[in-house]
Amino acid sequence: MNVKETVSPVQMSTLFFSFMTGSAIINIPGPLIGVAKNGAWLSLLISCSFGFLILACILYLHEKYPGDTYIDYAKKMLGPWLTALLSVPFILYMCQMASGIVLDAGLFLSTTMMKKTPIIVFNAFTFTLIAFTVRAGIEVMVRMFTNLILIMLFFVFIVMLLSIPNYHPDYIMPIMPEGIKPVLHGAYFSFGFPYAEAFLFAMLLAFVKKNPDNKNSVNRWMFIALLLNTLLLISSVICVIFVAGPVAGDVKYSLYMVARLIDFQDIIQRIESIIGMTLIAGSYMKATVALFVLNLTLTRLFGLQDDRLLIFPLALINLFLSVVMYDSEIQWYEIVSNIWPLWNVVAGFVPLLLLTLIACIKNSSKKSGSNGPKAPSEG
Repeated sequence: MNVKETVSPVQMSTLFFSFMTGSAIINIPGPLIGVAKNGAWLSLLISCSFGFLILACILYLHEKYPGDTYIDYAKKMLGPWLTALLSVPFILYMCQMASGIVLDAGLFLSTTMMKKTPIIVFNAFTFTLIAFTVRAGIEVMVRMFTNLILIMLFFVFIVMLLSIPNYHPDYIMPIMPEGIKPVLHGAYFSFGFPYAEAFLFAMLLAFVKKNPDNKNSVNRWMFIALLLNTLLLISSVICVIFVAGPVAGDVKYSLYMVARLIDFQDIIQRIESIIGMTLIAGSYMKATVALFVLNLTLTRLFGLQDDRLLIFPLALINLFLSVVMYDSEIQWYEIVSNIWPLWNVVAGFVPLLLLTLIACIKNSSKKSGSNGPKAPSEG
C-alpha cells in the first residue's frame, strides 16, 4: 500500500492514546464501578492485559507486513473473497462504533447540560465536523488531537487535584465485597470498552514513516501510550470511589458529578462544564478515528482510487444510525455493557488472532525451509 501521508511513531502513539482515552475517561468510571464495585481498578488491570495482547498482535503483523493495512495483509494471507467475508462484521462494527460514540455524547448533552435541545442537533453538528476532519487527512488529525488531548488531560488533572478535600480513602475498602465475580464482570465490560477497540489501529500503522529506526520506536511508543492510558483510567476510577464511595456506581457520568462537588475557597465552584467539554472533545476524537478507519477499510477493500469519495455518505449513514439504533437510554446502556464486548471479540479480536497465527505459521515455515538440508552440488 502506498500512502500519501505519513506520521512519526510518536504521533501515531499520540493518536492511539487519544483514541483509547477519549470518551473512556469520562464514561468508564461510573458503569465500571457499578459492575465491579470497589474492585473496578482490578478489572482494569485484567482487561488491560488483553489490550496489551491485542497491541502485540497488531505490531507483529505490522512488522511482518510493513506498509500494509489490516485489509491488505488479510488479502495476502486469505485471498480477496475470504477477506471480504471477514470484513463484513468489521465494517458493521465500525459503523456502530462511530454512531454509538456520537450518540453517547449527544445523550450526555441532552440529559445534563442542554435538556431542551433535540439530540439530532448535536449528532448532526458532530458528524459534520468529523467528516471534514477525516477529509483533512491523518496528519491534520494527529496535530489537532495532540493539542486536544493535552487540554483534556490538564482539565482532568485539575478536577482530580481540586477534589482532594473531598477524598475519603476508606471508601475503597473492602476491595472485593462480593467476591471475584463482579471484578471479572467488570473486566469483561472494560475489555469491550476500550481495550478491544485497539485493533482498529491494525488499519493505521501503515501510515508510520518507513525508517529502519522506526521499527522498535513505534513498538515502544505504542506500548507506552497503552500503559499511560491504563494508569489514567485507574486513577479516574479511584478518584471517583474516594469521592462518591457507595454511590459511585449509581451515576453514569461520575467524573462529571465529582467536578460538581468541587468548592475551593468559594472561588472555584461548579466547574463540571469543563468535564462536559472534555467528554465532547474525547468523543469527537474517537469517532473521527472510527470514521477514518471505516472509510479506509472500504477504500482498500474495493480498491478505490479516490480515498475521500465515501467520507460524507458514510458520515450521513452513521448520523441516521445514531438516531434510530436505540429505543431508550437504558437499552443503549445494556448494549454497551453486555453486547459490545462480545461484538468486539467477533468482529476484531478473533480475526486478528487468526491472522497473527497464520503469519506465525508462515514465518516458521520460511525459517524451517531456509535452514533445511541442502542438496549436494554436482561435481
